[in-house]
Order: sequence, then C-alpha cells, then structure tokens
Amino acid sequence: MEPSLEGPPGVAEVLAAARKLEQPAFITVLDDAWFARATIGDGVLSGRTFAVKDNIDVAGVPTTAAYPARAEPAAESAVAVRLLMAAGAAPIGKTNMDQFATGLVGTRTPYGACHSVASELHVSGGSSSGSAVAVAEGVVDFALGTDTAGSGRVPAAFNGIVGVKPSRGLVSNRGLLPASPSLDCISVFARTVGVAAAVAEVLISPDSADPHSRTMPPLPPIGVARRMRVVGVPDGVLDLDDEARAPWEQALRHASTVARLVPVDVSHLLEAARMLYSGPFVAERLASFGDVLQSDDPQLDATVRSIVLGASQVTAAEVFAGLTRLSGLRAATRRTFEAIDALLLPVAPGHPTLAEVAADPIGVNARLGTYTNMVNLLDLCAVAVPAGERADGLPFGVQLLAPAFADRGLLGLAARWCGEPDPPPQLGTRSLLAVAGAHLSGQPRNVDLLELGGRLHSRVRTAPGHRMYLVPGPFPRPGVVPGTGESSIDMELWDLPLGAIDQLRPTIAAPLTLGPVRLDDGSATLGFIVDGAAAAKGWPDITDHGSWRSYLNDQA
Repeated sequence: MEPSLEGPPGVAEVLAAARKLEQPAFITVLDDAWFARATIGDGVLSGRTFAVKDNIDVAGVPTTAAYPARAEPAAESAVAVRLLMAAGAAPIGKTNMDQFATGLVGTRTPYGACHSVASELHVSGGSSSGSAVAVAEGVVDFALGTDTAGSGRVPAAFNGIVGVKPSRGLVSNRGLLPASPSLDCISVFARTVGVAAAVAEVLISPDSADPHSRTMPPLPPIGVARRMRVVGVPDGVLDLDDEARAPWEQALRHASTVARLVPVDVSHLLEAARMLYSGPFVAERLASFGDVLQSDDPQLDATVRSIVLGASQVTAAEVFAGLTRLSGLRAATRRTFEAIDALLLPVAPGHPTLAEVAADPIGVNARLGTYTNMVNLLDLCAVAVPAGERADGLPFGVQLLAPAFADRGLLGLAARWCGEPDPPPQLGTRSLLAVAGAHLSGQPRNVDLLELGGRLHSRVRTAPGHRMYLVPGPFPRPGVVPGTGESSIDMELWDLPLGAIDQLRPTIAAPLTLGPVRLDDGSATLGFIVDGAAAAKGWPDITDHGSWRSYLNDQA
C-alpha cells in the first residue's frame, strides 16, 4: 500500500518534523483527517506552512490555551487562520503557551516548558513559546502568536527571529480566546522581515463582527512617515543585565547605520509598562477568564491563578484613575513621536534560566515586561528583530516601536535593520517639498499641505552649510538659508500631488520663498528658504537649536 500523504504536497515532511521536535512546542499536530476536511487556497502564501498558538481557533481542534480541560473542538477557524489558508498557507498544528496567555516566560503550562533554541537551560519566552520555537527550529515558515504585553516579541528575541505586533485592531481577533480584549493582538513570527510582512498584509483586514477591529487608513496618519529615517533612542541608562549591555551598545551602533539617532526621554513609556500588571488593568483578565480560575483543578497554573484572581481587589475608582493617568502618558508619547519616526528599545533586560523562573515566577516574569508591557496601552505597533548574540551565545533582540498604523513604514525600517530589501515608495505623479517651520506636522500651517493631499514622506536633515533665522512677520516662523559651513537643520519632506506646489506658492509670505535645499544624503529637493541677503538684516540666528521644534521648546 502506498504511504498516505498528509495535507497538500510538501506538508507531510513538515508534519513529521513537528512530531519529532524534541521540546514540547506543539500541543496538537494535525493529521490526514483534518486535511481531508480543509480547503487551502492558491495565493500569495502558497507553499508556506504555519503554526497556530493554542488560544487561536482551528476548526475541529480544541483550543486549550494550555488548559487541557478545554477539550471541546472549535466549530470554525479564527478569521486570521481562514485568511492565511485562503492565501495558500497550510497550518501544521497548535502550539504550546503560557496558560491563558498570562506570562512572558513559556513555563506556565502543564504540557511542559519550552526552552530557547540556543540553550536548554534558558526560557523560550512566552506566552507564545511554542510558536516561536517552531519557527526558530525551522519546522514552519511562520507562526501565529498573540501579543498583549510582549508575548509576540520576547519569544522572538529569545530565539533569534522576527516578531511583528501589528497596531491594535488591524488583525481580527474573532476566534481568539481573549486575555485582555481591548489590548490583545494576533502577532506573527518569521525568520525574515519579508515573510512576516507578507503574512501581515494577508492578515490586515477589517472585521465588522469584531468590536475591536480597526481599518488601516489608506494613507499614513498625520506625522507618520512612509520611509522612516529618524529613530529615537533612550537618553539615559537602561536596566539591563550585565550580559545584555554589550549587545545593546552594538545594537545602537548598528542603528546609526540605518537611521539618524535622536536621544529621547522614555520614562513615561516605562511608567506605562509598570501599569499593566502593577496597576488596575489586570482586572480585564479577571473579567475575561477569572471564572475558570475559581476551580481547584491542579492543571490550572498556580501563578496565573494568583495574578488574575488578585485583581478581584481592584475597585472601579482605581480603574478610572488608571485610565486618567494613562491618558497623560499617551499624550507624552505622542509628543515623543513628533520628531522621530520610530523608537528603539531592547526587548527584554535579560534572559533568565528555567531555574530562575522557578525560584521567582512572578518577579522574573514582571521584569521581562519592562520594555514591552506598555506598547498596546500606548497604542503603538512594534517589530522585534535579532540584534546579534550575547557573550554567552544567547540571542539578543531589540524592538522598533511606532505610532498606530505606522506598520508598513516600521516593517520597512526593520527590513533595513536586517539587511533585507526595502524598496522606496513609488511616488508616481507626486512631488516632494522640504519644510522647516510653520508647515511641519502639528504646526499652524501644516493644514495647508494636508488640504492639498500631502502626506509626510520622511524626516530629513539638510546637508552642512544651512543656517536658520527667526523671520519677522504675523506669526513666528524660521527662515532656512543655504550656504557654507558645518551646521545642519532638521526638516520634514512632504509628498504632494503634482500641481499642489503651484497652488501653495500664492500662500507663501515674503521673505520666504521656494528654492533648492540640499539634504544630508546628497540629494536636492524644493523647500522653504529665504535669501541670505535678507537674513543679513539682523534677524536672530537660531541655527544652534538645530530645528524649529527645538527652538519653540526652548522658548516655552
């Protein structure tokens, strides 16, 4: 008798590899009977295989969330799984995880703890532990995880792969067993940014039946650059284990080769991160699945039970106080991103061993969320990328963060980080304009560009030899003067429809005019300038501020 071929052509070997994996990455591996019922399309992901975290429904398979008592097979697959199958990808099985997606360690599971692919002594990261391991081991091309507090980024960092956490609501959560419904995101693991980006494009689809679904805007939001060139880095010393300091410094050096770095204060982000579990927001988990934890079933993880049931003491007043403080932190975060495209942070301060987690399961886990917990609270998107190795050979990962709906530009930046192709956007019938003052994002005349159909292309800096003066007039504005010397000025490059600049010219009040501006990448573009002779009339020279925003901040 001929041997049975499980699934579409080429899938049998992948299924066999999943079953042979030495560590417990999979809770369920699919079989002949499942594929006999399944319909897999022919699309952009044809020939790709993927794994599914076991809190995401796959039709006919129990969604355990690492709690074996949840043995009822799912009636239908989650929307995300269906979209991937329609695009030609074949699911292989359901993966291990921290129970009820509550953890960043990958050890809170009765199916056995996963470990990093680089060390049997060190944790895999969680809660999407099995999905990350399945990708890092090369069993599948990509995997679905979830990321509420960092579960799509910590396992990526600990296993040397890419982890994409989309903007909240871009990927439907219908068919996902919720942990914190207002924060949950289905995430993607892959070995390259290119594969992760292709998967994300398939997954991004509005779903009117998901109350948390949001539609990707047809154009980047105001202030979000299509091509990211300016990256913020923390302006102070970070909490890192000794073994993580050297690779972090190396990551900063590498970052300077793919973007211009700007020091920023990240204290408000770190405060928001502490609020997720130390504040009232853990009460959302209590509302989602706290009733299940009331049981004395020994298969329920004691740490998960302790964390979630502890939220029963949270009052409504504390929740509203937390929301008020979070609003202030979100406002501070928006100001941070006014002058940068993305923010670079480590994914985790260290990489604990299984023994360290066993000795202090809550404390070690809490520290792992230092740089990840706040991302969904602050409505950011994120991509975790490999950043070399520590001296002990363990993978080290960093993350790039950006405002909501900046996903595509952020993936382009991540691709450049990893040395992958990042084609520039095709402008077609559009033109570029450099602005330095009142037309900057958020400034009084920015509305002129928006009404003409303009969108921020990138944050740029002039080539050396430009100066900036305070121009007299009805409202404060700067004048950039091309010349010689060492000074450079920060500007924004705006993408405008052809013909828009002709409509803009009559609104430009002298002595400002449009003329050539040289940029630090060697290119030249049209921009707002003033004649050097006019500037010689004694206008205040504000070049040392470096940008109009810095000048305004210094006057506040």
